[in-house]
Amino acid sequence: MTHETGEASEQEYALLLRVAEDWAEAIVSDDAARIGAFMAEEWTIVGATGPATREQFLALVASGDLTHSAMRFVGPPRIRVYGDTAVVTGRITNTAHYRGQRYDADEWTTDVFVRRAGGWLCALTHLTPVATPANVQEPGDAEAEA
Repeated sequence: MTHETGEASEQEYALLLRVAEDWAEAIVSDDAARIGAFMAEEWTIVGATGPATREQFLALVASGDLTHSAMRFVGPPRIRVYGDTAVVTGRITNTAHYRGQRYDADEWTTDVFVRRAGGWLCALTHLTPVATPANVQEPGDAEAEA
């Protein structure tokens, strides 16, 4: 049972961590059907270029235009459970290739999972690049530059 704060029990945490890690392994397999098994039909991913649907993402994987060779958590993720909804937030590094060009990413990822038919499916993924010293702007810096 979860607390009002959504803090996951040890058992829930372990289960959702396993689901998230298994999904990462599926993504690295570049098998669209295996990846899709972790996604709710309404799954959407939101990144720097805006949202993309489950169908768009899986079509890129199936065509070979999008591949992944690495994906892993950097440290333990934060997992909260609110009834039949869970939020998994963590830092993930990954290596992807899009139409032959390599991309190495270091991102904060938030996945929203829903419990359906006794299992957990991801309904939403949101990606935010990790700030590096070169792109960090401290609060108030924009005003000082104006």
